[in-house]
Amino acid sequence: MKLTFIGAAHEVTGSCTLIECGGVRGLVDCGMEQGKDIFENQELPVNAGEIDFVLLTHAHIDHSGNLPLLYKNGFRGGIWATEATCNLCNIMLRDCAHIQESEAEFQNRKGRRAGRPQADPVYTMDDALGAIGRLVPCRYGQIVEVAPGVRARMTDVGHLLGSAAIEVFLTEGDETRTVVFSGDVGNSDQPILRDPQPVRAADFLVVESTYGDRLHSAERPDYLASLAGYIQRTLDRGGNVVIPSFAVGRTQEILYFIREIKERGLVHGHPDFPVWVDSPLAAEATAIFQATDVDYLDEEAAAYVRAGINPLKFSGLHISQSVEESRCINMDRTPKVILSASGMCDAGRIRHHLKHNLWDARNLILFVGFQALGTLGRTIHDGAKKVRLFGEDIAVKAEIGVLPGVSGHADRDGLTDWVAQFEKRPVQVFVNHGEDTVTDAFAAHLRSTLGLRADAPYSGAVYNLLTEQFEQFPQGRRIRKKTQAHSPAFARLLAALEKLTELVSSCEGRANRDLTKFADQIEALTEKWR
Repeated sequence: MKLTFIGAAHEVTGSCTLIECGGVRGLVDCGMEQGKDIFENQELPVNAGEIDFVLLTHAHIDHSGNLPLLYKNGFRGGIWATEATCNLCNIMLRDCAHIQESEAEFQNRKGRRAGRPQADPVYTMDDALGAIGRLVPCRYGQIVEVAPGVRARMTDVGHLLGSAAIEVFLTEGDETRTVVFSGDVGNSDQPILRDPQPVRAADFLVVESTYGDRLHSAERPDYLASLAGYIQRTLDRGGNVVIPSFAVGRTQEILYFIREIKERGLVHGHPDFPVWVDSPLAAEATAIFQATDVDYLDEEAAAYVRAGINPLKFSGLHISQSVEESRCINMDRTPKVILSASGMCDAGRIRHHLKHNLWDARNLILFVGFQALGTLGRTIHDGAKKVRLFGEDIAVKAEIGVLPGVSGHADRDGLTDWVAQFEKRPVQVFVNHGEDTVTDAFAAHLRSTLGLRADAPYSGAVYNLLTEQFEQFPQGRRIRKKTQAHSPAFARLLAALEKLTELVSSCEGRANRDLTKFADQIEALTEKWR
């Protein structure tokens, strides 16, 4: 009876943990890594065809995105998730497969001209459809048997529609252990979704730590006033509000806010200002949100639905489906709000909107979610003066804003409170799904504040649930950036530069006339080759 940590170990994406119990093997999440890859991840120690089941905490690609690859490699078990998660995965995995195929096609167009061999997509649409066909929907609170000796129960954790913490009940012979996987724990008092619900008992706990070293604002921010203020001053100066937003979850929250802003008249002088959602995926996800069972919603959103009000629809809302419609958004000079994926700016149509809007000081780029280290969104968020998009250097002159407190993740205290609700304290806590130093910091915080035994394992760590000991506890192996090999001629040029640098350094103290002549010669050479 063991856990092996595969992904999101000292990293914030790519969640994947292997469970072994009585000859049965299963995964909790099978996510794709996004943004900069910091550490080497262990490969699955068994073939995909030997995996008997997958338990999925929620639909975000960093938790579900490698399910089609698992299917491609031979997995044919059930993928257990809440009904809402299954519905969202149906669109998100198809979208991700389309991206994989498109990127491979783009690389092959360039590769054919350069004589490079054919590149295959990571997985295809057929692989995504195969994985979608393995989805098994279940309800919150329902105990389901996913394999011999393995049962599971899901509890709402308020991170995304259908998101769940998963209790896994493992039985091997006469021994039974309960392992709880938190998934991503949501922030309290967020629109649309219910607050995270408690889980009361666990022998072992695997908990995320995305915001495990920081706190949200002590006072609940006035989201409406902040967003309305950003929109007001940007439209007043004739600019666009560009919001990089995850197509599933965050986009729907922002639409919820904007509907209320318009209903209450919080933006003046711009009646019926246009709002564009430029993402076919976001459009499909919004339809799923609108059609979902009210039991998934918080009281305010559920009340709107019961009253016959669509909380995500309003006058001036436009949905862009085609590429042609997307292009027309930036051709239209009317000041507007543009929501587009991806939320971290590493792919999708948002990159085109950044290209057209970043350089203009009238515009606003408004971040409304976490920006992982190594992503384009993080680079812009942290103050870059220029970025490279589609082979061009784009100056960053637009205002850069952050909507305070809008996070789908609980902060350090929210995570701590959720862990503290366990009436049966876990023997061991494993901290994952956070940036390198954050996982260690949150593990230390749990040790000092709650007196729990807590560690942050790296990929490849193996824990025996019966002996309550790590069998393997490796250190993280950082990925080394490959150095580019220079051509012999360029290497010779670099060597000549070193000689020139040494010569210039040795000239200190020589006559000013000689130094001036030497500087003139270098400048003339520079101008000749510029």
